[in-house]
Amino acid sequence: MTQPIAGTPAPQFEGVDQGGNVVKLSDFRGKKIVLYFYPKDNTPGCTAEACSLRDNYNELIKKGFVVIGVSADSIKSHEKFAGKYDLPFPLISDPEKKIMTDYGTYGEKTMYGKKVMGVLRTTFIIDEEGKIEKVIKKVDTKEHAPQIFKLYEKV
Repeated sequence: MTQPIAGTPAPQFEGVDQGGNVVKLSDFRGKKIVLYFYPKDNTPGCTAEACSLRDNYNELIKKGFVVIGVSADSIKSHEKFAGKYDLPFPLISDPEKKIMTDYGTYGEKTMYGKKVMGVLRTTFIIDEEGKIEKVIKKVDTKEHAPQIFKLYEKV
């Protein structure tokens, strides 16, 4: 499936986070959502991305955002990752890659010159009405939260 684009309805999703809680898109109606897809817990890029969001979490909340991460890692892996880095937001486990498929974030990519199947690191900003507002395909893992803030600066 192709990735949804800005202006289209966000695909509905439901998954379980590191605390065993069911998390679904409809729970966040009325809030802006930073829905980020990442390849693997405890890898350098994914850790940098999660920590950027963690370090700027209060500012994100102040600006009306909620943050939700999604990867194919197990709930147990998410629990350890979130605990190790003190991540204050839900990380949904998607081992069947259903949410990733619905958002077009699982597919062919090039790694070390070879074509492989994997997670396409992407962030979707979903508006209060459940529509895709922005799509970030070139994620700056170390500066991900500032990258998001920059999209909303008044020109």
